[in-house]
Amino acid sequence: MPAPPATRRARTKGHGDDRRSLTDRIFRILDCFAATGEPLSTADVTRQTGLPKTTVHRIVDDLVSVGVLARLDGRLHLGTHLFELGSLVPPNRELREAALPFMEDLYEATHEIVHLGILDGSDVLYLVKISGHDRVPVPTRDGARLSAHAVALGKALLAASPKAVVRRVLAHPLPAMTPNTIVDPAALLRELAQIAQTAVAFDREEAFPGVVCAAAAITLPRFPGRAAISVTGARGRFDPDHAAAAVRLAAFAISRSLENGSPTSS
Repeated sequence: MPAPPATRRARTKGHGDDRRSLTDRIFRILDCFAATGEPLSTADVTRQTGLPKTTVHRIVDDLVSVGVLARLDGRLHLGTHLFELGSLVPPNRELREAALPFMEDLYEATHEIVHLGILDGSDVLYLVKISGHDRVPVPTRDGARLSAHAVALGKALLAASPKAVVRRVLAHPLPAMTPNTIVDPAALLRELAQIAQTAVAFDREEAFPGVVCAAAAITLPRFPGRAAISVTGARGRFDPDHAAAAVRLAAFAISRSLENGSPTSS
């Protein structure tokens, strides 16, 4: 049970921090794990955050005690309590439940990597990744982020999003991930207009060399353009144009499932 407000204030005051700065420090520590999800030492966390060593030790001990972090073999890992909470985040839970049967069908049809993602600011946040043994090596995982303008998932999401969302993304520089990445706002707008017409987006080695992808947006009730599904494979082995119809059909089926309010398999 959460401590009453007075107790929380007293404990925070005793640590010499106000509540905002304590929260900021906690998330600075947790964000150290965001890049790779790999375990870290306390020294790694101290170096990455720039916080005093005593502060890091105190906060880490508190986070371990409540299961947000875990210690194993002298290193720190994200704890299972975070997984429990994350799995309850709406609308992501409903979206995953609706999408998984169709993602599995899409994987069986292509035997390539299948992703489910949502738009979060100017990034794609990957919610689910399905892959087999013979997969193209791409550094994606559940919870990973990539710039939306450089991946098929992101372009599908942007093409289905309100214009204000696209303007916010284009207000910042578009970093080049490979020589094929679209970094010119006008060129990206032209491609988004085409995607809006065809309902399929493509990534032709724009995020990773040798990797191609096809994606389609999922219609979420009350949240247009906020989720998409994709198939990713190696250039030469996988033809994203041939997968376009299957990806579009899977996205449509997930949308219908969400509209009906009960996930079903195809």
